[in-house]
Amino acid sequence: MTAVETTSVTTDKPVVKKKKCSKFSPWSVVAWIAALGFFFPVFWMVLTAFKTEADAYTDPPKLFFTPTLEQFRAVLDSGLATTLANSAFATGMSTILVLLLGVPAAFALSLRPVKKTQDVLFFFISTKMLPVVAAIVPLYVIVNDIGLLDNIWALVILYTSMNLPIAVWMMRSFFLEVPGELLEAASMDGASLWTSVREVILPLISPGIAATALICVIFSWNEFFFAVNLTAVQAQTIPVFLVGFITGEGLYWARLSAAATMAALPVILAGWFAQNKLVRGLSFGAIK
Repeated sequence: MTAVETTSVTTDKPVVKKKKCSKFSPWSVVAWIAALGFFFPVFWMVLTAFKTEADAYTDPPKLFFTPTLEQFRAVLDSGLATTLANSAFATGMSTILVLLLGVPAAFALSLRPVKKTQDVLFFFISTKMLPVVAAIVPLYVIVNDIGLLDNIWALVILYTSMNLPIAVWMMRSFFLEVPGELLEAASMDGASLWTSVREVILPLISPGIAATALICVIFSWNEFFFAVNLTAVQAQTIPVFLVGFITGEGLYWARLSAAATMAALPVILAGWFAQNKLVRGLSFGAIK
């Protein structure tokens, strides 16, 4: 028998030790505490909405109680559906108009710049510098003279003009992130300018457009000053409706919480479903 000798070859390789990620961080604790602090008022509002008025006024507050839908029924019977429809119409129409006007303006100021672009941008944003209370008297006179007092279309026009400067600034930053070579390549392939914008540019900046639209929706839905001064009954919106629960006899906490919960729910749901596009859109034009 022959013995077969085997030799082992050892290679000297440096051993890389992986650092274990620490699961505990003081900053994460601080972040959780801050997040819970911001969320607690919303949680308490929703909790109070399911209480009776007697339970809502207890001191100390009740954490354990029998839930009831009495406040939601009372809010619906008091005309919430009409104000919800008014807010939805004013918010939706103004957002559509902002996008229809803002997208071409942002495109012209970015990929197809006009002369003195910075002056035009400053003019857009300077319209937001005037305090709203300084313009309410002439606005009231104009709206009254053209017959749009207590008319939802007056709010649509004002919300459009209110959100348009911010939308142009935001969407311009999104357009600037698109390489200009894409338009040149599309034009060399025989595509017209409108075809290039529709099929090449707009799909790329769709997250930015979604983020802009959501911000316009939030601003319009929560707007109070124009609505309370230019509407009465027919065009009343959600913020004005909520003020009606503050009466001389006192504040109906449970009913007001139910109305505020139902008023905030559409915007919360819209933000929840569009959160991916919102985060991507808000960070789209941040890094050059």
